[in-house]
Amino acid sequence: MARAVDIASLESLEGLSFGRLATETGMSKAGIQALFETKQTLQKDTFAYALDMFRDFVTRPAEAKPQGVRRFRDLIDRWLQYAERPLFAGGCFFAANLTQLDSHPGPLRDLVADAQRAWVARLSTELKHAVKQGDIVNPDPELSAFQIEAVLRSANTAMRLGEPSVTRKVWRVVDSFLTAADS
Repeated sequence: MARAVDIASLESLEGLSFGRLATETGMSKAGIQALFETKQTLQKDTFAYALDMFRDFVTRPAEAKPQGVRRFRDLIDRWLQYAERPLFAGGCFFAANLTQLDSHPGPLRDLVADAQRAWVARLSTELKHAVKQGDIVNPDPELSAFQIEAVLRSANTAMRLGEPSVTRKVWRVVDSFLTAADS
């Protein structure tokens, strides 16, 4: 599954096939097909595996932080580590697949779109908690989450292109949304 995820992060879920995975893993094409039966099952299982890896690296560890600004900042910090490392060969698995699948209706697009919406909602929820707790003043946490996620997706591309100081720039943008309530 790890190799399937790397292939899909580089070439999208649509570029993942039994033959390609067999070649990359040294297994037979028939052996791969016996495991997954259909290409769609291979793609869905690969997506689920990537999502679980993302959750293990980014979102689950952030649960240890208190809701609000601290958890929000931890989510952003862990996302930046996830993209810088990168956890997947092609950088952010979801950004790579969004650009390939956004105009191809179907179950794969739906999976990626749902994950995207869930991530933005997660960021929005933490911003809402921060506002409710009086830690920040933010008139529109949903819009801010959308904008910050767009910056993260752009940062993923910049990291893949080797642009220096991407992380510093992301934090400057994020911090501009975290205006303290007492400012």
